[in-house]
Amino acid sequence: MTQLSNLQQTGEQTKAVHAGEYPDPATKASAPNIVMSTTYVVDADTTFSVEGLEENDQWIYTRWGNPTIHQLEEKLAALEGAETAVAFASGMSAISSLLLHLLKAGDHAVVSDVAYAALSEITNEMIPALKIGITKVDTSDPEAVRAALRTNTRLVYIETPCNPLLRLTDIAETARIAHSAGAGLVVDSTFATPVATKPLLLGADFVVHSLTKYLGGHGDALGGVVLGKKADLIPLRKKTAIRLGGTLSPFNAWLIMRGIATFPIRMHVHQENALKVATYLEQHPKVKRVIYPGLPSHPQYELAKRQMRNFSGILTFRTDDGPRVAHVLAERLQIIHYAVSLGHHRSLVFYLHSQDLLRTSFRFATAGQLASWNTFAGDGIFRLSIGLEDADDLIADLEQALG
Repeated sequence: MTQLSNLQQTGEQTKAVHAGEYPDPATKASAPNIVMSTTYVVDADTTFSVEGLEENDQWIYTRWGNPTIHQLEEKLAALEGAETAVAFASGMSAISSLLLHLLKAGDHAVVSDVAYAALSEITNEMIPALKIGITKVDTSDPEAVRAALRTNTRLVYIETPCNPLLRLTDIAETARIAHSAGAGLVVDSTFATPVATKPLLLGADFVVHSLTKYLGGHGDALGGVVLGKKADLIPLRKKTAIRLGGTLSPFNAWLIMRGIATFPIRMHVHQENALKVATYLEQHPKVKRVIYPGLPSHPQYELAKRQMRNFSGILTFRTDDGPRVAHVLAERLQIIHYAVSLGHHRSLVFYLHSQDLLRTSFRFATAGQLASWNTFAGDGIFRLSIGLEDADDLIADLEQALG
């Protein structure tokens, strides 16, 4: 059996199954093996420093590179349309390594004012402590991004849809703005996934994913990845990823790779279920507002249709007295788990109190930024990650819990 010669011409599902995988040459095993070894037998003249390491030259030490992790990276690059990928132990490990690789003292970055909480928090405190300037803006407003740029801006960092508001940013327009100032564009596309959006094709320089979410899809393996051009990511691997040591476990790489085999199929079901549940909640008398990119009521529905081929499986909704309703849902739900995280095969819901988040994670410099938050979140929102259960069962579970 020969390897597939032109993988890039195949469909998404074929890439998800076959990219990075091939029968084991020794055993002829069809499924990929897990290489758990931390070290490898090498030639006597092998260098002891990563400085002398060529990309995928040979396997020496698993912190430097591992066959199973490499297979996952090849699969992810094929799905995202990237030249290459660097996998990490978690999404935050990927984000932290990328920021520390790209930014140095005296540099400046423009960052979405609402983003994954841990990213928001390190750009509130840890990154500025390194004498790196950070300006937080509502990146859904291109003029706000443009106005925040400085002569020393090296990076614009966005999430679309952003966590937890599901507010969108126009990737192509933001890329043009960033590049006009000589800055790179990073897109966290965890919520969208490669099935919905391929940011590199829209002008982004780097794409970040938490593999823990939709790509792994089963809530049993932490992982993260940065994708982009080889010229950018080979130095990232050598100078930052290897040295900081946020190495993905080969077993987790294997689990995530196994999950990706069904990833495009799962995303279609996530979207189908989410649209049904979102439509139900919009009509529920106890629900004040639903935000879902696939609903015409989303404030950026036209951008969603233009930029996303799949609306994913995450929605938010608001009720009166959210904290009380959170207790009710935690006690009464039978199918949906009251738990953090998202993108798993099972449905998850969690209440996010605005007062708490604005104290710990998100810091707004203008009244407009706060107004945008209030438009999407109000006093607080339920983030509901719709899984692969039957949509009618999810609706019935919400009906009996909400009353």
